[in-house]
Amino acid sequence: MSDRTLSAAPAGPADPVSTSPHVDAGDEGYSKDLKSRHINMIAIGGAIGTGLFLGAGGRLAGAGPSLAIAYAVCGVFAFFVVRALGELVLYRPSSGAFVSYAREFMGEKGAFAAGWLYFLNWSTTAVADITAAATYAHFWAMFSDVPQWILALIALAVVLTANLISVKYFGEMEFWFAIVKVAALVVFMAIGIYLVVTQHQLDGHTPGFSTVSDGGGLFPVGMLPMLLVIQGVVFAYASVELCGVAAGETKNPEKIMPKAINSIMWRVGIFYVGSVVLLALLLPYTAYSGDESPFVTVMNKLGVAGAADVMNLVVLTAALSSLNSGLYSTGRILRSMALAGSAPKFTGRMNKGQVPYGGILLTAGFGVLGVGLNYVMPGEAFEIVLNFASIGILGTWGMIMLCSLLFWRRAQEGRVTRPSYRLPWAPYTQIVTLAFLASVVVLMWWGGGIGRTTVMCLPLIAAALVGGWFVVRKRVDTIAAERKSL
Repeated sequence: MSDRTLSAAPAGPADPVSTSPHVDAGDEGYSKDLKSRHINMIAIGGAIGTGLFLGAGGRLAGAGPSLAIAYAVCGVFAFFVVRALGELVLYRPSSGAFVSYAREFMGEKGAFAAGWLYFLNWSTTAVADITAAATYAHFWAMFSDVPQWILALIALAVVLTANLISVKYFGEMEFWFAIVKVAALVVFMAIGIYLVVTQHQLDGHTPGFSTVSDGGGLFPVGMLPMLLVIQGVVFAYASVELCGVAAGETKNPEKIMPKAINSIMWRVGIFYVGSVVLLALLLPYTAYSGDESPFVTVMNKLGVAGAADVMNLVVLTAALSSLNSGLYSTGRILRSMALAGSAPKFTGRMNKGQVPYGGILLTAGFGVLGVGLNYVMPGEAFEIVLNFASIGILGTWGMIMLCSLLFWRRAQEGRVTRPSYRLPWAPYTQIVTLAFLASVVVLMWWGGGIGRTTVMCLPLIAAALVGGWFVVRKRVDTIAAERKSL
C-alpha cells in the first residue's frame, strides 16, 4: 500500500483537523493510546537528551561559556522546525510524519530520501545512546571492569524489549523518563542558583560571574570554537520532531499538539540555555570534559555523598530515553515507507500489540553494529556516530522545512488550506532555517577532523540514496498503480 490521493472532497466540520485529500495507508492499524500527558512529556523528553547530559561537557571544555549562545541560536531554529511540523500535523496527522508529507508535496522520491535520512539519523543516534549509557555505567565501580561493548549491548536489549510490547508502554516509559529528567534538571538548577547566589565554595572555587570574567570572558578561546560546536549542539536537539510522529497515535491532536509544541521554546530557554549558563558560572570551563557528564562533574566537586551517583543515574535515564524514542519513531517511519514500497517489506509488519516491530528491529540491528564499534573503538565511538547522526538530523530538518515551504506555496495557490496553528513569518522562516542548516554543514567541513570526514561522505550518502531509489522504484510504482485502481 502507499499514500493515495482520493477523489473525495476534503473533510468537513466533522473532521476539524485535516483539510487534506491525501491519505497515508501507513497510518492504518495503530491504536490511539497516547494521551495528552504522554505527548506533553514526549515533547519535553525530545528537547532534553543525551546531547545535553553528556555532550555539553566536552563542548564547554572546547568553546567555553559561549556555548550558551550556540544552544540559544540552535534552539530557535529547532523551534521553527517543530513549529513547521506542527502546522503540517494539524493539516493532516500521520504516524509517517514528514515522510508522509514529503510524499504528498514532493512525490515518492522525496519520501524515500526523507525516510532514509531519518533512519540514518536514528540508527547512528542509537549507537550514540548505547555508547553514552555504557559510558555512564562505567562511573560506578561495580561496572568499571565490564567491557563497554557488553554494557552497550545490555542497554540496547532492555530498551528494545520494552519498545516491542505496545505504544502504551512506550508512552509510559517516556512519561516517567521525562519526569526524571525534568525533576533532576530543576533540582540541579536550584542547587546551582543557590551556590551562585551564596557564593558557596565548590572544590576551592567561588561560583559567580567572576568564573567567566576571570577565565577569559565569554569567548576564552575565541568565537570560532563556538561556531564549530554548533553541529554537536544541533545533535542535542535531535528529538524535537518526535512529538510530530507520536501525533498519529493520539486522539484529538488538534488540541494536544499546539500546547506541547509551544512549550518547547521556554523549555529550551530554561533547561538548555539556563543549565549551560549555570555550569559556566559554577566552575571554570576547563573543569569539564567529554568523558563525564558536566552535571556529574559539578556534583562530584560539591562533595555531597551520593549526589553524583544520583545525577549519573539521571543521565543514564536520558540516554535510555533517547534510545527508546529512536526505536519508536523509526519503526513508524519505516512502516510508512514499507507500505509504499520504499523500505523492506518486513519493516511494515506489526505485532499483536499494534507495534511495527520490523522497523524497530532493523534500527536495533544497526545498534548491534554500534556494539561492535564500542568493542573496536570505545574511546571514539560517541564522536564518530555523533557526526553522522548530525548529517541525518540536518537532512531530516531540511526535508521538514522544504515540505512546509511547499505546503505554504500550495496554500497560496488555493490548493490546500492552512490550519489556524501556523509557522509564523512564512515563507521567510523556512528559507532562513534552510540557510542555517546549510551553514552547519559548512562549519562541519571548516572544523576539520571527523566533521570534515563526515561531510566528505555526503557524496556517498547521496549515491546510496540514488542507487536505493533505482532498486525500489519499480515496486513503488507498482504499489502506487494498484492503489489508484482501487
